[in-house]
Amino acid sequence: MHNIEKVELIIVGGGPAGLSAALAAANYGVNVILVEEREFLGGQLVKQTHRFFGSEKEYAGTRGLKISNLLVKEIKENEHIKVLTSSRVLGIYKDKIVTILTNNKMMKYFPKALILATGASEKFLAFENNDLPGVFGAGAVQTLMNLYGVSPAKKILMVGSGNIGLIVSYQLLQAGVEVTCVIEAAPKIGGYSVHASKLRRMGVPILTSHTIKKAVGKDKVEGAIICQLDSSWREIIDTDQFIKCDAICLSVGLTPLTDLLRQTNIKTVYISELGGYIPIRDENMETNIKNLFVAGDVSGIEEATSAIIEGQIAGLNVAKRINKNVKYQLEIEKQIMEAKEELELLRAGPVGEKVRKGLKKIGLNNSKNYDERMSNEEYDISFLMRTGIPSNDNLKMKLPQSEEIFNKGPIAISECFQKFPCDPCVKGCPFDVISEEGNINNLPYVDFEKCTGCAICVSKCPGLAMFVVQKNYTDSTSLVTLPYEFLPKPMKDQTVLVLNREGTEICEGIVKRVIDGKIQDKTTVVTVEVPKEYFLETRNIKVK
Repeated sequence: MHNIEKVELIIVGGGPAGLSAALAAANYGVNVILVEEREFLGGQLVKQTHRFFGSEKEYAGTRGLKISNLLVKEIKENEHIKVLTSSRVLGIYKDKIVTILTNNKMMKYFPKALILATGASEKFLAFENNDLPGVFGAGAVQTLMNLYGVSPAKKILMVGSGNIGLIVSYQLLQAGVEVTCVIEAAPKIGGYSVHASKLRRMGVPILTSHTIKKAVGKDKVEGAIICQLDSSWREIIDTDQFIKCDAICLSVGLTPLTDLLRQTNIKTVYISELGGYIPIRDENMETNIKNLFVAGDVSGIEEATSAIIEGQIAGLNVAKRINKNVKYQLEIEKQIMEAKEELELLRAGPVGEKVRKGLKKIGLNNSKNYDERMSNEEYDISFLMRTGIPSNDNLKMKLPQSEEIFNKGPIAISECFQKFPCDPCVKGCPFDVISEEGNINNLPYVDFEKCTGCAICVSKCPGLAMFVVQKNYTDSTSLVTLPYEFLPKPMKDQTVLVLNREGTEICEGIVKRVIDGKIQDKTTVVTVEVPKEYFLETRNIKVK
């Protein structure tokens, strides 16, 4: 093996899965080479200005770019990790030699173990004129805005209502771009309801059972023609609608990046629920080739929190094999077990059903039926998932049963109506009055009798779904405390426009308090005085 360097572990991909895997292995003395083709580490995290859902253990409530900074800092401080940025893995060969182009040199390595965390690529959509300048993928839009500070358009149409489409739409609004509407071919919204509700409070329509037919324009996008679909996904005649816009953003799913895997004898299988062709692997993230592991979106499309945990599992398993120190073996095994339990819990709720179905096809669905693990009652959110707006029945489920509660003083109200894994509001409450009844996938409920209305939960909630109301501020007015993430920020005693859950202006209000400290982490907490009849409708403000 002339000019071939023997190494312990090579990790391909510097996103959340790769960073997590590198730290998990290196913390037990494994020497790691972390390879990233871009000039920086962090992957998609560096573009994610929103806060993470999931478990507090896995950075829930922290913004993606901040998670990236934390992980990269640990990577740089770890003496067992060598980072190769602006480097590309050219090949993985049957004799287990890995070739890497770095610093204009082709290097050859012989690793004891290999972890592929290459992520995913965006899917595209076929429609007339889809090659016009001004048709973007959601990832490209995030890169322009959040990495380079470039506005992609003045007025944009979003195609796709998954979490990425909803999140990027919100970020576009924050950047001052008008989002004409979000269209979704499916009969219901694909992402979390809290993301959809944020957009609706900004006045952005979400049109389910709609698709794009054509981009309009000669040299660039000047508009789009959309149409409605029936229950069989067929176009409904005479439903064409022209949308004026100067850009179209496509957020129609991701495909695992398996190019490197195809150079090996790794067995792959097409699993639609997981995004496309994925490698067959076991619960330790190991493929059919010994010591070759996968983690993150390359092993199946999920949320970034799952990628972080999968990276931990892969890295710890490598450490277990390479570091034979007996005193560490039980400790590593314990951490692997805890990580698997955490991953199972994240997938256990209703929104994890699609992932569980995909994993079952490769023999990996070992979790209990989520119905056995969920204690809160089910109720109808079909209207919410079509429109982004909760129904009156949804609201009643989360409001005090007794009107007298409103007379006791300020109380927190949760407008989180969909079961998905998230616990920052529970963990962040200093008085333990918000509960999910012991399961991260359950709906959060407030104990109104004990709530002090401190409003800490308002800035802690990643979905901006917590509000505080004080009905009887004066004889004729109420106070509503809400989250605000736009510029310019309101000022005390300023008159603002008050919006309801549909983004409709309902009255004027007076700003009584603005809290924007370090603990709020750029989610400004604004208290506004409104006429008493609007205290349960006030959910957003617009600064004049």
